[in-house]
Amino acid sequence: MPPLRPLPPPSSLLRPLHHSIRTFTSTPTRPLAKISVLGRLAADPELVPTSSGQDLIRYAIGTQSGPKDNRQTSWWKVAAFANEGPQKDILLRLGKGSLLYVEGSCVMAKYTDKEGNERSAMNITQRHFEILDRRNADGSDSGNGEPSEPDA
Repeated sequence: MPPLRPLPPPSSLLRPLHHSIRTFTSTPTRPLAKISVLGRLAADPELVPTSSGQDLIRYAIGTQSGPKDNRQTSWWKVAAFANEGPQKDILLRLGKGSLLYVEGSCVMAKYTDKEGNERSAMNITQRHFEILDRRNADGSDSGNGEPSEPDA
């Protein structure tokens, strides 16, 4: 019987499984604020060109919570940077009431309202999205419920 070979050192066993896997850590120099939202579009997405040449797609998603007799709707403003490609085309074809799952980072925005009060709002910078409702072949809504317009 041949002699047993020693095991390799533990550090050589800890190789990444795949080169595209990333590990995100939250440190004082690089904080991470990630959010996931599942809701319906409040209106058709809006394409806004920026001065840097990147296209910005803005939209709002409504989420509901609470019992059926006392539902409360929360509105989330989402911004997606999308140049030419499938993401831009897909987002712009969606309409009010489409069911979306959105992942992104949180950004706090401070502003002054019409009465002069300092306000803050949490916005989402989209990193990933998935369309969860079914659309008819002509692009019309499948009949799922739609949220009402948010108060601007």
